[in-house]
Amino acid sequence: MSRVKDLALQNVPVILLVVVFLAFAAVDPRFLSGDTITLILRQSAYVGILSVGMTLVLMTAGIDLAVGSLLYLTAVVVGQIVHTVAMPIFVVPILAVLIGAMFGAFNGFAVSVLKIIPFIVTLAMLTAFRGLGYGVSDSREVNYPDAITALGAQSVLGIPLPIAVFALVVLLAHVTVTRTPFGRQLLATGEDRQAAARAGVRVGRIQFAVYVISGALVGLASFIAVIQQFSGTVTPAAGKGIEFDAIAAAVLGGTSLFGGRGSVFPGTVVGTLLIQLVNTGLGFIRVDLYLTQMVQAGIILLAVLIDSIRTGRLEKLRRTVITSGRPDDDPPPKPAAPARTQESA
Repeated sequence: MSRVKDLALQNVPVILLVVVFLAFAAVDPRFLSGDTITLILRQSAYVGILSVGMTLVLMTAGIDLAVGSLLYLTAVVVGQIVHTVAMPIFVVPILAVLIGAMFGAFNGFAVSVLKIIPFIVTLAMLTAFRGLGYGVSDSREVNYPDAITALGAQSVLGIPLPIAVFALVVLLAHVTVTRTPFGRQLLATGEDRQAAARAGVRVGRIQFAVYVISGALVGLASFIAVIQQFSGTVTPAAGKGIEFDAIAAAVLGGTSLFGGRGSVFPGTVVGTLLIQLVNTGLGFIRVDLYLTQMVQAGIILLAVLIDSIRTGRLEKLRRTVITSGRPDDDPPPKPAAPARTQESA
């Protein structure tokens, strides 16, 4: 019975995804259509890319609260450059990635070199990045050319471009975490920073790298959001609160807020789809906007609760294994036979 509970606890996101999907399908059969599923996947793309970066940061026991503001700032800066400098369309997403990585490097420097708590650094940057974006845009909308926004309707091998980009990011991140020394060092840093440093892991470099990667993925997500979600128009409210969806998606997928544990696939992918599934489903049944926000808040609370229960359960199992493996529990050795003396011989 205990194994069943542990298995269920480890697969809560998948169970929730299936249950929520079937519930909405029972209320509105249109939810089962291929168009609806494609819509959910398309709308999950840019949040999913953000969530992948957030997952890597959380694995190191860090956090990045500035991803929403950085998404807005990057979209504004790239939009201004596009209107000023003529460039091929393929350069635009590269430019967005580089700008995002640059600002991510600032967060990484503050965390890894200046030793400032990640929560404090990124909370400050949440306000600073958005304020900088307001300054660059004069708090006005930034419009992208139609040639760029038209990319949102393009496909790669029959797969919509936003979904294809999201899938590629997931594949690269999954391989990095599960198949490379960097992935192992990343998890070791989150599990026990001091022990990782004693084992030869350059903890500072790992921390710096994950914030740069997170920033780069924010830049890519901003481009996908512009061509998919924003329809080429970046408003001053763009990206507000999206950091909470990214955190919730990562935690719902099994990534610990305390670091040292997590997965990109299926974990973060399932968490992202679950959040978007709920948002789309509530829209289908025409739930009030304010209630939708309350449900989103409930999802975040559920994610934290699941993480707390999961962490406690795993800690309990770890203590059980350590206790059962103590030398005191081993049977005592048999006493050695007395040595024969020459006289007894």
